[in-house]
Amino acid sequence: MNAARDVAERAARESYGTLLAYLIARCGDVAMAEDALADAFASALERWPLDGVPRAPQAWLLVAARRRFVDEVRRETRTERLRERIVRATQDAQSAFDRDDELADERLAMMFACAHPAIALEMRAPLMLQAVLGLDAGRIASAFLIAPATMSQRLVRAKHKIGAARIPLRVPGADELPERLDAVLTAIYTAFAEGWDDPAGSDPRTRGLATEALWLGRLVATACPHEPEALGLLALMLYAHSRRATRRDERGAYVPLDEQKPAQWDAAAIDEAEELLMQALAARRVGRFQLEAAIQSAHAARRRRGALDWNAIVALYDDLLRITGSPVVALNRAVALSHTDGAQAGLDALADVESDSRVAEYQPYWAARANLLARIGDSGGARAAFARAIGLTIDPSVRGYLAVQEQRLRRQPV
Repeated sequence: MNAARDVAERAARESYGTLLAYLIARCGDVAMAEDALADAFASALERWPLDGVPRAPQAWLLVAARRRFVDEVRRETRTERLRERIVRATQDAQSAFDRDDELADERLAMMFACAHPAIALEMRAPLMLQAVLGLDAGRIASAFLIAPATMSQRLVRAKHKIGAARIPLRVPGADELPERLDAVLTAIYTAFAEGWDDPAGSDPRTRGLATEALWLGRLVATACPHEPEALGLLALMLYAHSRRATRRDERGAYVPLDEQKPAQWDAAAIDEAEELLMQALAARRVGRFQLEAAIQSAHAARRRRGALDWNAIVALYDDLLRITGSPVVALNRAVALSHTDGAQAGLDALADVESDSRVAEYQPYWAARANLLARIGDSGGARAAFARAIGLTIDPSVRGYLAVQEQRLRRQPV
């Protein structure tokens, strides 16, 4: 039964974004499309483990969603025209399934609709993560270091805006692209990071999300081949993807980056990333994703040189911090600085980060602080920071790794 449910969850997860964007494109109501698809998913997770995953999972889900749509329209006495649009859309999709045709993929157009100027700037990427990629408000809030209740309220308003402003679902022309592209790239990378944090695929809410984000990144890079940031994002994700198989050992234990074996990284993915990064940098319009990709390129160089150029990495983080002002970037810069100027310099740099309330519940901050404190010999402070990091860690493999580090400190003589 558990195996059947896993198959059902994976099939549903892989269908979510395509179906939701398809429905929204045809009915114009984000909330209604989400509710209908949520009902369809609930039915699938109840029936598929018993009956088996249907030959055409998307068709099954679409028919189930159509029932909810029609019921909702009747209950709320919506216009007959809306009901006709819904029924016609699902019938057209059913015909495509019957012919074994691919369902029109509206996800890219939906992402650019979520990045429309009518949507508040800070809500564009979060809206894409929920309306296109299916992340819940809690995970989105965590990714953007915002309170879940606040994020939920803002998402509801943003979804309503799409219908109220009659925002069209299409990839914008060159004149509109610059003001929308950054939000699209941010959403894709955030989705990739959410899936990247669960390499074993143990969380059904994010299983396959990194692969889906990588696919969307390729789609955007293809649609916008002259936009260096789109190329930079794809390069960045490929660098990370190249290390996916080495992040856990044969027993499933977490392996940090500096302990991974570069010879086991995916050389083809790294080579593709290097070529994309060179293309992006040639445009001489350096942005956030190109700088982040350049940092990953410096790490990837360890497979050839055997050592890292930490001075270059710190310089790249300096540029990235000037662009973003992000506490996460400041944290990573502090860690890099500890490799050039010592652990105390890293801790001093963390002082600028710890005053930001957003890092209070950010696990990587406490893990980094624990390691730096341990390096200067402050075992008590390090153990306390490790305990905080362990309490904030969801991944059992990472939690186990941190627990081992904390136990080693306990065994050291005072």
